[in-house]
This record gives sequence, structure tokens and C-alpha cells, in this order.
Amino acid sequence: MDIIEHNKGNWNDKVAKQNQWTVPVGREEIKRAREGEWTIVVTTEKPVPHEWFPELKGKRVLCLASGGGQQGPILAAAGAEVTVLDFSEEQLKQDAFVAERDGLTIHTVLGSMTDLGMFDDATFDLIVHPVSNVFIPDIQPVWEEAYRVLKPGGTLISGFMNPVFYLFDWKLQEQGILQVNHKLPYSDLDYASEQEIAESGDALEFGHTLEQQIQGQIRAGFMIAGFYEDTFGGTRLLDRYCSSFIATRAIKP
Repeated sequence: MDIIEHNKGNWNDKVAKQNQWTVPVGREEIKRAREGEWTIVVTTEKPVPHEWFPELKGKRVLCLASGGGQQGPILAAAGAEVTVLDFSEEQLKQDAFVAERDGLTIHTVLGSMTDLGMFDDATFDLIVHPVSNVFIPDIQPVWEEAYRVLKPGGTLISGFMNPVFYLFDWKLQEQGILQVNHKLPYSDLDYASEQEIAESGDALEFGHTLEQQIQGQIRAGFMIAGFYEDTFGGTRLLDRYCSSFIATRAIKP
């Protein structure tokens, strides 16, 4: 199964259906960002702490697997030189739409988060990587490539799934029951056939371990300098018991 093509098509469809992570920010948010009042999320609810960011004016920022017209336009309005990379053409169109609407300069690049070969070493001051590595089976190349294209002293801000999220039976959760039914690391391919996945209309997901997420960054050369957790905002059963999302701030020495 071509995982990338399947998930790319799914996200193109999500734009047409106006999934919440495909709806661009409004004019008012851009106006406030230009005035210095802005926030972004890389998980679901909690904004990234402002102290995690460098001074943005004139800084080169890569929004990695971050199309949708949300993080990129806000950071551009705050003064950064923004490049948005995503594998979904339709998601990138959302960033281009906001740029044209509000007079922003945003460079969009169609590509995979695992291969940043179009960028030279030490190109960016900051990488913003919201929850998206759930859609690829091997995330170490993401950390390795992010490290390579960051300047020394640069920052990587990442959001990703707490692997505990993938332990439980999906259908039983809808009935209010938490029952462990999956192993970690998780792959949809272990619990459904390719045909079932293709017919489901859902993206193919992978639940990575904390070692793959956090130690993976350290193995690539990063120092972890910040951490917080987040939930679905009370909309999921699991929110009653633990957080489903994690965000990290990593520094390239």
C-alpha cells in the first residue's frame, strides 16, 4: 500500500470537507499577529508558550507538514520569513490563499516531512512541526532532516500523539468503554486490511513510542528544552484519564 499517496488523498479530501485543521485563520487573527498579539498550536488546545520562540522578525521559519493556512500565516504576520512544507496540494493552497488575501509572503513547498533535500544545511532558525508524524511509519528521518536544516542554536517545536492514545479499542470508546486492544508501536495495518483501510475514508495512522518520539530527537542531536501535554478539550473519553498529546521544544546545539 502506498501510505503517502493514501494519506495525501485523504488530506486533500479533508480540505473539501473543511476539517478543522484545514480551515485558514481569519483576517482578524492576522491583524492581531501584525500588532504583536499572536498564538499558535501544535497540538489541539494549548497554545505554544511564547518563551519557546526566538524573536520572529527576520527569522527563517519552516512549518513542517503544517499546511492548512494556520501556523504559517500567523508566523509570517508576526514578522518571520515563512516556508510551509506539506504533502497535500490542497492544504498548501490554504496558506497561499491567506498570503494573497492578507498581503503576506509565504513560500509553499510540496513534499514529504521525511525528505528535506530541497533545503541546504543550516537554513532555518525555527521549525514548527504540529501533530503530523502520526501519518508516517518511520519518524527518525523527520528528526534527522530537521536537525540538518536547522541552524546551530535553532529551535524545533513539535506536537505529537501520546502513544497511550492508540492502546484502546476505537469502537468500544464510542460506547464509553476503555479496553486495551492494541500493541505499541501501533499501525492501522495490523488491525485492518488494505482494502478495509482504502474503503474507510480515513487516513492511515501510526502510533509511535515515546522512545521513538523523544529519544529519536535526542539521537538526531537535539537537546530537549521544553515539554507539555494536551487533551482533546474534553471531547474524548480518554480526556477524563490522561492527555493524548505531547509538545516538545528541542534545541540544536
